[in-house]
Amino acid sequence: MNQVCQSCSMPLRSDYDKGTNADGSKSSEYCKFCFENGKFKDEGITLEQKIEKNIEIAKKMGIDEARARDLAQMTIPKLKRWKK
Repeated sequence: MNQVCQSCSMPLRSDYDKGTNADGSKSSEYCKFCFENGKFKDEGITLEQKIEKNIEIAKKMGIDEARARDLAQMTIPKLKRWKK
């Protein structure tokens, strides 16, 4: 199974996609857009805000808003960062 970012669900296909841990090593869990130097780039964002942010990104990629919303609402809450 392909690994995905445990914050935004972006596929982690190669080291290029991965964020960095505090020690500079590649994160096995988070992408470069969410995680850098061991910290979340959007620290303090709520789950709801993250879902909206992902929908906007998906729309820019040409994904229909309704489909993007369904995907984001089904996927993001199940990721490690957002599980309560």
